[in-house]
Amino acid sequence: MEKEIFDLFDLQQKLKKGIECLFPKRIWIRAEVSAVKARNGGHCYLELSQSGDDGLLAKSNAVIWSSKYRFIAPYFESVTGSPISPGMVVLVEVQVSYSELYGLSLVISDIDPDYSVGVRELERQKTIARLQAEGLMDLQSSLALPALPYRLAVVSAEDAAGYRDFMRHLHENPYGFRFETTLFPALMQGAGCPASIIAAMDAVMEDDGTYDAVLILRGGGAKLDLACFDDYGLAAVIAQFPLPVLTAIGHDQDHHVADMVAYEYVKTPTALADFFLSIYEDEDARLSSYMTRVRVAFNNRLALMESALNVLQARIKGADPRRILERGYTLALDGDGRVMKGADGRRKGDKVSVMFADGTLKCTVEEIATSLRSSQ
Repeated sequence: MEKEIFDLFDLQQKLKKGIECLFPKRIWIRAEVSAVKARNGGHCYLELSQSGDDGLLAKSNAVIWSSKYRFIAPYFESVTGSPISPGMVVLVEVQVSYSELYGLSLVISDIDPDYSVGVRELERQKTIARLQAEGLMDLQSSLALPALPYRLAVVSAEDAAGYRDFMRHLHENPYGFRFETTLFPALMQGAGCPASIIAAMDAVMEDDGTYDAVLILRGGGAKLDLACFDDYGLAAVIAQFPLPVLTAIGHDQDHHVADMVAYEYVKTPTALADFFLSIYEDEDARLSSYMTRVRVAFNNRLALMESALNVLQARIKGADPRRILERGYTLALDGDGRVMKGADGRRKGDKVSVMFADGTLKCTVEEIATSLRSSQ
């Protein structure tokens, strides 16, 4: 049998003609962005892929020419809050193209940003439902912070602005409260973020130090940049962690699955610093209140004792014989210095002292005249 032989170029031309006849118009396809590279000339080259349970199923190169990219890119970012990045699932309008030199490629003419946001939200809801079904949503709430949490393990990126804000606000507080913080570095965005944070939390448990809490800090960002905090694996680790985990991931409009399963969440790293400072402020106020109450009670006790002492002093002063003498009375003493209460038993010649307020008279009894009452 005679062999049918094609030149490579002829084969490529037939493939090009067949493919372009099969897809003469633009079509919408769904794929994951595997790689993105924007060139200086304004063109953007992407690698799109699709994966299944057994791994990678399909892969194709794609391009957004500069004439389209300068409009598509800012609009996509304004809707999703993030530039086109690896890991995103996108819905793109493409023209299927085949080149004899470069093979199959997809020329992107449009991207639907709402689809990418919707895919993330759908995955988020699935993650929440799974955590609820497994009883993991409320595990952290059963833990308790120490009365005065002092040793804090911080999971964040060392160069993150949120981490620097937290450290400055916590350690430079105007009250002089002291804390011990240890950084466990981790990625705070991107596809590797969940695994990196989990590794940092494992390092916390392996560290010799005993920590009072674990803090996960980022401090906001684009919605798709923060999508890693909706990851099931990360949320499950946080939920089952043996120490209280507190998160400060996003701004007011963000609420992630990691926040939902955490012991406590706040919006910003600065707010998390305030959370711990408020614990110490409350304790300081409580102790100050006790001190005030003790001081008041002590002062009241002293006042009562002083009042009783004044009364006693007045009584003693009122009973002082010298005060009686000052009122014109006299005090008679016998020769032995004993107070004489009457004339009975005295004899002529006895020595008697008569005390006045201004002096004492030394006397001798010459005559005893009994009173009428005594004679009766």
